[in-house]
Amino acid sequence: MNKSLRIKRHFKIRKRVVGTSNRPRLSVFRSNKHIYAQIIDDSLAKTLVSVSDLKLERIKKTAAAFEIGKKLATAAVRNKIKEVVFDRGGFLYHGRIAEFAKGAREGGLKF
Repeated sequence: MNKSLRIKRHFKIRKRVVGTSNRPRLSVFRSNKHIYAQIIDDSLAKTLVSVSDLKLERIKKTAAAFEIGKKLATAAVRNKIKEVVFDRGGFLYHGRIAEFAKGAREGGLKF
């Protein structure tokens, strides 16, 4: 898949998806090796919670995405964030992105 197509999709998504104080934005980025996620309050332009699989032991990438989703959800619930708006970053809702979302939902986030 072409990177410019992903960026074009991301711009279309970002036109509609905005994080507020009540419902911050959950942004996900995946590279070939790792996955990164953060919860952002766009009204303050501030990152509230962030996690990545850089310090996670080497496991399958889909399993790592699921674990990172759960880890982010527990950190968010600890910071009294229960509802978020999901920003998949222009990536298709498939594979690691879907596993991440499944893990975040299982950890207690609603989106």
